[in-house]
Amino acid sequence: MKIILFAFLALLAVSTVKSQNTIQSAIDQFSASIELQNASISFLVMENGKTIASKNPLITLPTASTAKLFATAGAIELLGKDYRPSTRIYVDGEIKDGILYGNIIVRGGGDMSLGSRFFNEDGKENAFLTAWADTIKKMGINSISGKVIADGSEFGYNGVPDGWAWTDMGNYYGAGPSGICIYDNTLNYYFKTGTSAGQPAVLQYTVPKVADLVFRNYVTAENVSGDNSYIYGAPFSNDRFATGSLPLNSLKFEVKGSLPDPEYLLAVELSNALAASGILVKSLPTGARNFSKEQKPKYDGNSKLIYTHYGATVGEIAKLTNMKSINLFAEGLVCLVGYKTTKLGTTDEGLRIIEAHFKSKTNLNGLFLKDGSGLSRSNGISATHFCNLLNYMVNSTNYTSYFSTLPVAGKSGTIASLCRGEAGDGRIFAKSGTMNRIKSYSGYVHSKSGKKLTFSFTVNNFSGSSSSVTNQMEKVLNAMASY
Repeated sequence: MKIILFAFLALLAVSTVKSQNTIQSAIDQFSASIELQNASISFLVMENGKTIASKNPLITLPTASTAKLFATAGAIELLGKDYRPSTRIYVDGEIKDGILYGNIIVRGGGDMSLGSRFFNEDGKENAFLTAWADTIKKMGINSISGKVIADGSEFGYNGVPDGWAWTDMGNYYGAGPSGICIYDNTLNYYFKTGTSAGQPAVLQYTVPKVADLVFRNYVTAENVSGDNSYIYGAPFSNDRFATGSLPLNSLKFEVKGSLPDPEYLLAVELSNALAASGILVKSLPTGARNFSKEQKPKYDGNSKLIYTHYGATVGEIAKLTNMKSINLFAEGLVCLVGYKTTKLGTTDEGLRIIEAHFKSKTNLNGLFLKDGSGLSRSNGISATHFCNLLNYMVNSTNYTSYFSTLPVAGKSGTIASLCRGEAGDGRIFAKSGTMNRIKSYSGYVHSKSGKKLTFSFTVNNFSGSSSSVTNQMEKVLNAMASY
């Protein structure tokens, strides 16, 4: 009887401490909101590996962009922050009397920064093409009997990862990873809109220009304040159509979509750059995707490497990935892990290696990763998975590099407005995630009392607006910062 009484009192004491925990009280109050009565919540806060507060911490959910924490951690751990993806240029054939009797081959190595607006000044995104053309010209080549071939085959041609929606693929944030990336794999559409609501918006041109683009336009001018249009199209298909609305009275309204075939476009762009420098290319450019296995370039004794272009470092790419939540960069980092490790730069291979690495370090049982960016609703990640990853990284030699990629609440990145002027301002270092009916945050908290916390907070299928749920989540985040 005494043993039973002691156990009861001990349980009551634990329950009382938990009830007095301000973070637990905040998450309990959050969960009781009428907007969340049909929602799924996975929440966990830890200090030094011990649970401080929780709510369904083992439930796996699609988490949107917080999934990028796995992609960036994996790339920094397995590649190192200083690793630079490269693009190599080969001449395939004999050079005689200023003529290359053969082809120029561009071999992709998954460089996401090639011509990227995030790494180049406006208007200078294609400067690398001039440098490449100058290199070829300095070899004494004035004419090319063959063609420019772009080869990104070592990364496969899957297009997009598993679980991506048809409604996402044609838009800029749905640009899939590839062995050759160019201009952020983005196609910019420029529309002119009329003065009356309901008038068709007219597509003026695209940048870059895509040959044989078939564009079906159902966009209209309306009394709206921003881009309310959506572009649809599958990877590698030049068939695109757009719906929705754009603001009235716009002479050149920019809408960003995904580039159908980055590999082929690079071949076209380099062929044009060579022509502009006075080098005649006699045959039309092409991508290796169109070749049979027997036709694909063979990098043997007949091919000579003449130039290697190195892209931005993994550390630089990872920082932009988390700060600006760039899906293409997250996917590209995953593919780079696969490529560097096994020479197979696919999403599946990269995720397999990343999961194996972290599963050997911490408990990730029940984790389901289908992409690196979080755009896939097939992902299943719990608050426990995130906290275990984040806790492992605290003790990693790469922690400083990883931590520096995270936005700061009230200060920077995608959470610059989160908790601004409140307790969490400057104390929450986290990745955010937002999709339709999904809101999430995961990262670290440096509380006012000096505690260093690890946390993860995901909500799915809530009622009401995303902004309303965010306001309620801020109360919990501020409670962590004040703990």
